[in-house]
Amino acid sequence: MTTQEIVSKLWNLCNVLRDDGITYHQYVTELTYILFLKMANETGVENQIPEQYRWDSLLGKSGIELKKFYKELLGFLGESCTGRVCEIYQGAFTNIEEPKNLEKIITSIDGLDWFSAREEGLGNMYEALLEKNAGEKKSGAGQYFTPRVLIDVMTRLMKPQPGERCNDPACGTFGFMIAAHQYVCDHTDNLWDLDADLAEFERKEAFTGCELVHDTHRLALMNAMLHGIEGEIMLGDTLSNAGKALKNYDLVLTNPPFGTKKGGERTTRDDFTFPTSNKQLNFLQHIYRSLRTDGKARAAVVLPDNVLFADGDGEKIRRDLMEKCNLHTILRLPTGIFYAQGVKTNVLFFTRGKTDEGNTKDVWFYDLRSDMPSFGKTNPLTKEHFKEFEECYCAGHMADRKELYSEENPNGRWRKYSYDEIMARDKTSLDITWMKMQNAGEDVTLEELLAQIKEKSENIASAVAELEKLLEGVQE
Repeated sequence: MTTQEIVSKLWNLCNVLRDDGITYHQYVTELTYILFLKMANETGVENQIPEQYRWDSLLGKSGIELKKFYKELLGFLGESCTGRVCEIYQGAFTNIEEPKNLEKIITSIDGLDWFSAREEGLGNMYEALLEKNAGEKKSGAGQYFTPRVLIDVMTRLMKPQPGERCNDPACGTFGFMIAAHQYVCDHTDNLWDLDADLAEFERKEAFTGCELVHDTHRLALMNAMLHGIEGEIMLGDTLSNAGKALKNYDLVLTNPPFGTKKGGERTTRDDFTFPTSNKQLNFLQHIYRSLRTDGKARAAVVLPDNVLFADGDGEKIRRDLMEKCNLHTILRLPTGIFYAQGVKTNVLFFTRGKTDEGNTKDVWFYDLRSDMPSFGKTNPLTKEHFKEFEECYCAGHMADRKELYSEENPNGRWRKYSYDEIMARDKTSLDITWMKMQNAGEDVTLEELLAQIKEKSENIASAVAELEKLLEGVQE
């Protein structure tokens, strides 16, 4: 039985819980509670769990007795255990009201082909389940699940190395750090045998993260455990003062949440030079501040278009980024690849300088958005779509990169803009599009069309803001 077949069977069990009114996302959380016990049983690590609350004890009960015991088990593991067990079950409770449904799930999980699951990799199976959940729009999970193909591209280009400290300050289900860990394993011969200290570091310190949402944090812990990663995954808000402890990293890979603080509040971090209500701009500040200043520390970050053109603090933060870091590459991503279909995104690649000034000389852009098909379930994004971009990125030094861009091919996807050219742009905008499209018989650049759309959008946003103020006055 393949991983996909096992995942399909697990996912189909959610049909059992519909009568209990349990959502898809709640189902995955419920499944995690039960899968942890079964996987601990299968992998021989049940010593972390008191004998009376192990899998066989759960399997041996039924009916009302099972329901009562399961609730007792969740409470005990979340309050009286230690380590990962306590973290995963902390605050755990069940939404399953019908004992027969609970029993059905437990017996079905016990009856799966666990030999095949172990052969395929329990971590791979669990990640496939999370991806399945993210693909189901009703679950609402897609908002924190970055497409696997994009995670892999970013990880390959950043090349995490043994001994480096890697972090995701908005880690979701820990996908980026799982990929970074796998990259190190795949590109290092006998890492675990040659250096015991390094192996210990890789397992316990190399890959860390922070997640705000409790249930998502629980899934991240489970995912990390099944991949043999014991690094700290903090439950908290990176944009609060607790996030100040997240620093001195060699590599950051992340896709921060989109949106603004509720009520337009500014971040509660007291160490930001440019505090703003825009979450992405605050995450960007956090990320480049969290990197080591050794000239090698680097980051690849998924950010929406507004980060590239926002004025006020947005412009100041972009300038600060280009001073402190070498912002060498921006990948304009196609639309339709995230849960929020209307959100347009980019990947910013930058390296922290040894000093705080003059680090960006040129910024290379790759436009994977213009003249591209719409992506979604029926037309998924694949590795092949990134092939040319990876070739351009990996060309190495700027001289080699220049050979891939010809003045005779002005509509090509790969183009360089100097620091001075960017500084001369209105509001130091990095929202650059040069590929042309036909409009009413005239050549009009996408940048010109976007400028027109933004102007209209700003007028609409202003009108909406005024309306909201009026409504607030009426409510008061």
